[in-house]
Amino acid sequence: MPALSVEQRRAFLAEPRIAAFSVSAGEGRAPLTVPIWYAVEPGGEPWIITGRRSRKGRLIEEYGRFSLMVESVRPRVRYVSVEGPAERQPLTEELLRAMTERYMLPEAVEGYLAAAWAARTELDDAVYVLRPEHWLSADLSEHGGTTGHRVV
Repeated sequence: MPALSVEQRRAFLAEPRIAAFSVSAGEGRAPLTVPIWYAVEPGGEPWIITGRRSRKGRLIEEYGRFSLMVESVRPRVRYVSVEGPAERQPLTEELLRAMTERYMLPEAVEGYLAAAWAARTELDDAVYVLRPEHWLSADLSEHGGTTGHRVV
């Protein structure tokens, strides 16, 4: 399976998909892995929003790094996985709007923004920027995309 180029990986991540977020859950535990919204600007680094007091946030704060894995199965099987250290930044209304507009239908943006901004202090929401150190990716296009692959 050929790996994607740097440009292909970044273009793939720029599409609004749901990522599988993983962070160490400590000795004797499998990593915490959950779906999450993420964003990345062209040429930039992926970032997420989560509460500092949430389980995800506490584990990022403790271990200092996380990974994201994003995949597609149509029109062809591809994935990008990226892992590295995290840098916490304050959540701003501008960043919350950018994330919301990436995932929500236009008619739902303002209502979601109002509720999310009002609730941001409950878990002490913050932005965590992923500083990529390790990448994995694959494109199965040369094997016929989803042809021959079972997609359920």
